[in-house]
Amino acid sequence: MAEHDLTARMAGQMDCHLVFPLLEFLQERALYANKEILEAKLRLLSGTNMVDYAMDIHKSLHDTDDVPDDMVRRRTDVVSRLRALDEATAPIVSFLQNQQLVQELRPDKQYNLHMLQDRFQIGPEQIETLYQYAKFQFDCGNYSDAAVYLYQYRALCTNSERSLSALWGKLAAEILMQNWDVALDELNRLKEIIDSKNFSSPLNQLQNRIWLMHWSIFIFFNHENGRNGIIDLFFQDRYLNAIQTNAPHLLRYLATAVVVNKRRRNMLKELIKVIQQEQHSYKDPITEFLECLYVNYDFDGAQQKLIECEQVILNDPFLGKRIEEGSFVTVPLRDEFLENARLFIFETYCRIHRCIDIGMLSQKLNMSYDEAELWIMNLVRNSKLDAKIDSVSGTLIMTTNHVNIHEQVIESLKNLNMRTFLLAKNIVEPAQAAQQAAR
Repeated sequence: MAEHDLTARMAGQMDCHLVFPLLEFLQERALYANKEILEAKLRLLSGTNMVDYAMDIHKSLHDTDDVPDDMVRRRTDVVSRLRALDEATAPIVSFLQNQQLVQELRPDKQYNLHMLQDRFQIGPEQIETLYQYAKFQFDCGNYSDAAVYLYQYRALCTNSERSLSALWGKLAAEILMQNWDVALDELNRLKEIIDSKNFSSPLNQLQNRIWLMHWSIFIFFNHENGRNGIIDLFFQDRYLNAIQTNAPHLLRYLATAVVVNKRRRNMLKELIKVIQQEQHSYKDPITEFLECLYVNYDFDGAQQKLIECEQVILNDPFLGKRIEEGSFVTVPLRDEFLENARLFIFETYCRIHRCIDIGMLSQKLNMSYDEAELWIMNLVRNSKLDAKIDSVSGTLIMTTNHVNIHEQVIESLKNLNMRTFLLAKNIVEPAQAAQQAAR
């Protein structure tokens, strides 16, 4: 299943620190040789200040207690640089740690700069040093301190480009600390800036949107409301265009979110249309499952793809999250996906057949006959499906149900309402962000 692994594609759009959790997952799943994973970690670490971690990886990779001289020298340099930054930022850090003094700061950044200069001899150079200190702490793996200093730096910074860079760093730090609520707030704040900012070129803005979507996957598949969040974000026209332009592999995560989110079934038609448009640039078992079922009505193909979908989810760092319950280990998203996917197969099959053999349907659902019969019985009972089971002949008999015109109109308006909401949101959010920036 390494053929469906997206780690290489995802890593190209992420800060190197965000790639470490992905490699940890792949190492745990033994999807690649352990040596390959360790070598990849070592390459990533070369661009950071986490020298101690790099030394440990080097020892594991080469099965030795010795480390190269360049790593020892690198560690000495990092420690020396950290001490120098500690001294350089001591005045401003001392000020920011005093809550009474911090309360004197105002929303007017120019006032703050003059006040810090006049009363505490803290000038723009010291504020810029705070950014360098925060970035250095981040590169050392001290994400908690980095998040605090980046937040404080943004409160004082008057350079919009530097402020944007600090916000990206703050978002990465919150993701790595798994503070999902705070990370979602930072993600939304970053989105507002990206949508309202005048970039030097449209390509630059497109790239920022692509980065944002890749980083958001961490949040959306861990936050309690993330499955709604990813649908709301990815289906916005500007972001959907970005996916189709340069990141069609993100359709895996959008498709998964739509499948497991019963309340957002109205987006399925739009999703299928995009999957069809992008089938030549990207496809995997999850997108192919939906295409088999809703485009080709190929139930045998959908059955085969569903088997492959399970392995894709289990081996995906974002979808295959495991939860230990006593001696049992479960993958909640896998279970939800399979349950809803079987429901999709069942509903589609029932829509085009009046008399269905339960034995044959059990094969389509990858279930035993008894499991399928019980599953269908519960489904008929709970969903008030207009059907009955003939246990003697082993068939499910569907009753023809004509949808009246009023229900058709209501269903059409549901989708129209969602599209109108997204359109209004795309118009209002940039305007609000521009007003806040003007203040």
